[in-house]
Amino acid sequence: MVFNDGLRIREQARLAGEPYVTDAELSRWLTQAKKLPDRQWLGEISAVVLQQALADLNTAYRNFFRSLSGRRAGRRVGPPRLRSKRGTRQSIRFTRNANFKVLDTGRLRLPKVGDLEIRWSRELPAEPSSVTVVKDSAGRYFASFVVEVQAEELPVVDEEVGLDLGLTAYAVDSRGRIIENPRFFRRHERRLKGAYRALARKEKGSKNRAKARVKLARVHARVADSRRDWLHQETTRLIRENQAIYLEDLAVLGLARTWLAKSVYDAAWGSFRRMLESKAARYGRHVYVIGRFEPTSQVCSACGLNDGPKALSVRVWNCGSCGATHDRDFNAAKNILAAGRKLAAETRREAERLNACGAQVRPGAIPAPRSEAGTHRGAAYPPGRNPLLKEG
Repeated sequence: MVFNDGLRIREQARLAGEPYVTDAELSRWLTQAKKLPDRQWLGEISAVVLQQALADLNTAYRNFFRSLSGRRAGRRVGPPRLRSKRGTRQSIRFTRNANFKVLDTGRLRLPKVGDLEIRWSRELPAEPSSVTVVKDSAGRYFASFVVEVQAEELPVVDEEVGLDLGLTAYAVDSRGRIIENPRFFRRHERRLKGAYRALARKEKGSKNRAKARVKLARVHARVADSRRDWLHQETTRLIRENQAIYLEDLAVLGLARTWLAKSVYDAAWGSFRRMLESKAARYGRHVYVIGRFEPTSQVCSACGLNDGPKALSVRVWNCGSCGATHDRDFNAAKNILAAGRKLAAETRREAERLNACGAQVRPGAIPAPRSEAGTHRGAAYPPGRNPLLKEG
């Protein structure tokens, strides 16, 4: 409600040709809105939660402005949109100013909510700076804490590995090891079809339809949880075993527009890469990503001959120069390793050059996962930039 009201006020000002509505003006409006007859219920909610809704609106505007100016990496994002009250995923965030507490009994005390019983997945490594309570589509509640932890560098190892990601096998590394594709969505596809059919038979707006929707959401949640758990296990193993990991930049969005879309999304290559990069930054490892146009499947890893592109049906081929027989994926993994080492050497030389010029070389802050809403204490922003100020 507060997010939508703030967005509506700024949009009305823009259409009227008035100046951009500042954060201070929105805060004053929020104070006055609590006195209105149809907004008195806002006084029953912690003020911090309401302010965090405005902070989320500011983040959406900031991402939009940065995307317009080209300062934001990634795909171009649009302006903020109204949030639906019928959304199945909801969240609220309490910062340290809200005085939330983790009690000695293991319960979580939230202002104007009370004490909540928590089933802890692990102990908190440090004092939390904020907590986000999330209700997902399956009706489950999660409490996600933001904490500040120190880097835990693992012992240096001599191993390096190149990974060729695929669909038949999830990955083949440069040592010949094959990581099988678990295909979590395919495993549950029959159950999902049944849940979709049951949902389609229910009358819209009925309680039975709401129950069927929750059952469908639970199946999807089981698929997502299984995939996420497997990805965490595999990425942790790779980070522990290797000092450097080399990947190929894949055009995931392009592949997702083909008949392979279901398998591409099921593989979750983007999540795999993000987990590797996040854990590498935390544990003192390195992840390098070579360009997507490197001819890794065309070049012989033994002599370096490039004899042109090969159809996907060609899984084994012989080099026309040295006569070596190559497995397509294993050969690509070895070429990714070689190209990655070259990229790593160039990166080190550039870092040494910048260091000699007095550039800042201290590693930056590791961002929280995107599922976390808002900011946290110690988050890094560009010099001289306040994330709550107007941008344009």
